[in-house]
Amino acid sequence: MTMTRRTFGKGRMAALALMGALSLGTSLQAMAAEEPNRPECIAPAAPGGGFDLTCKLAQSALVQEKILSTPMRVTYMPGGVGAVAYNTVVAQRPDDPNAIVAWSSGSLLNLAQGKFGRFDESAVRWLAGVGTSYGAVAVRDDSPYKTLDDLVKALKKDPSKVVIGAGGSVGGQDWMQTAMLAKAAGVDPQKMRYVAMEGGGELATALLGGHIQVASTDIADSVPHVESGDMRILAVFSEERLPGEVTGDIPTAIEQGYDVEWPVVRGFYVGPEVSDEAYNWWKDAFDRMLASDDFAKLRENRELYPFSMTGDELNDYVHKRVADYRELANQYGLIK
Repeated sequence: MTMTRRTFGKGRMAALALMGALSLGTSLQAMAAEEPNRPECIAPAAPGGGFDLTCKLAQSALVQEKILSTPMRVTYMPGGVGAVAYNTVVAQRPDDPNAIVAWSSGSLLNLAQGKFGRFDESAVRWLAGVGTSYGAVAVRDDSPYKTLDDLVKALKKDPSKVVIGAGGSVGGQDWMQTAMLAKAAGVDPQKMRYVAMEGGGELATALLGGHIQVASTDIADSVPHVESGDMRILAVFSEERLPGEVTGDIPTAIEQGYDVEWPVVRGFYVGPEVSDEAYNWWKDAFDRMLASDDFAKLRENRELYPFSMTGDELNDYVHKRVADYRELANQYGLIK
């Protein structure tokens, strides 16, 4: 009996010591995972495009949900449609706990083609996917192209006479969606006359200024210009018509006879050496934000549709999408 009591006493002391250690560890982790003191969202393009929209969505929502006490500042870092920001964060700011960087499906497509230099999709810590848009083809409201068929007929007649602008170089997602459209219509994508621009803001300016005839864009960038009466969308690259007062009237490419679908997922990553404590603070912040009804309304107001994924699940998704995009790029002769 005495031996049993002593054994129990030692076991209890050990359990209490373990609980104390765990409690101390939890407290230390909570202390380490404090709110970032200078939160920053890097938009890898000029103001006015999809990356800017993505940063400002999180900027508003994280304060609205009382997750951040002060709004993140938005820093613009154009160049290479995301390449400059990616390389800067990986090489120069790898452990910065304050900075998150916006990405889109276009970023993943560029990574698949090696356009981010020596760094691949494993070079950063993928944090959150917060919404999805869809690719679209837009023209000025006074354009002679009234339907997608009008545009396709012009491309078939002489693709070099149709000036198509997009936010990115040949092989980027805006080029890819028009290339898929051209291929579906029996037109050689390599013969398209294509003007590369740095982001959706510059693209809209060029279209509305008459410097290009067609914009390969996405719904989130374009709907505000449709609402103002300056722009018309010939087709959206979604499986079905999208909900909404404006978007519900926009026909899909599929319903017009062209089997092209292009979702544009948007989200954030952080540097490769950001501590687990800081990473988990951001992940928890986005998990809470994504579960909020108020955030859902903010997302809808910006013409984005539900897509909620964080942490390991997002990391697996990104690696699979990059592999899929690498195969697609090979089909279009973009990888030598």
